[in-house]
Amino acid sequence: MTHPAPLPAPLYQGSVNTWECDDGGHLNVRFHFERAMAGFAHMAAALQIPRAFTASASSTLVPLEAHVRFLKEARPGAPLVMHGGVAKLGETEATLCLDMRHADGAPSSCFNLRVAHVETRGFRAFPWSERTKAAAKRLHVTLPAHAKPRSIDMGQAPADASRQAAIDRGATRIGGALVTPDQCDAFGRLRGEHFIGRVSDSVPNLLTQWRHAAASESGAQPAGAVVEARFVFRRFPRAGDLIEVHSGIVEVGEKTLRIVHWLVDPESGKAWGSMEAVALTFDTVTRKTLAPSAEARANVAKLIVPMAV
Repeated sequence: MTHPAPLPAPLYQGSVNTWECDDGGHLNVRFHFERAMAGFAHMAAALQIPRAFTASASSTLVPLEAHVRFLKEARPGAPLVMHGGVAKLGETEATLCLDMRHADGAPSSCFNLRVAHVETRGFRAFPWSERTKAAAKRLHVTLPAHAKPRSIDMGQAPADASRQAAIDRGATRIGGALVTPDQCDAFGRLRGEHFIGRVSDSVPNLLTQWRHAAASESGAQPAGAVVEARFVFRRFPRAGDLIEVHSGIVEVGEKTLRIVHWLVDPESGKAWGSMEAVALTFDTVTRKTLAPSAEARANVAKLIVPMAV
């Protein structure tokens, strides 16, 4: 199969470590995001924003929103390479495409990041420099087909998320965590992959019964996988801050679930971030997607809650 040519800017390059893989035997979603954050830093350098993620930086880039598609699983030892480009440049914001592929060119995961150019004292947005504008022009790309949204409406405005709103909607508290210093960046703010890590750690508290129901008739060994997601970064916690994850199933398909997660501060009640994910269950032996029975889907449908990303 012929794959599209790589995007213009070489970014992350490495391979999959066994300890980065989850119960599904493939690279966990947080480590896809960890590689995207590394690619993001390389992208800043390509845009002529030097040392953007160091404590001495005068300006940096802040992620506002991410859309990601997970296209082909990456298993232990798999080499991976990421290239990037600029899909859109505004006065103070940009949309960056970070495309990570396998050695044969097959897409593994592809991120579209909406980011802001900010100063590092108050993290206020300000215009791009002329050299960055020139670099962005050189790195301009049209989104490849596999980067475009498929099952998620990116035009939907983010919900008014809060802890109390999650409780009022009947969402389930599935996670509670503490931000530690090693999870924070040079500016003392929680790194992007750890937002997703809190969701990944918490999801079994919501979906274990669904996954076992999906596998009960066939005797399969079930695990879960996200195929598409949208994450909205709302506020950045610091070391010592608390995170709760409140989640709800919002749609039940033949093989997939649509789930919304709100990451909130249990002390202030405000949201740190929110995520919409389309997820499936698969057999870890055959690597095939499992389809739960109509009865299992009907039971899960009773748990649907009115949440939005």
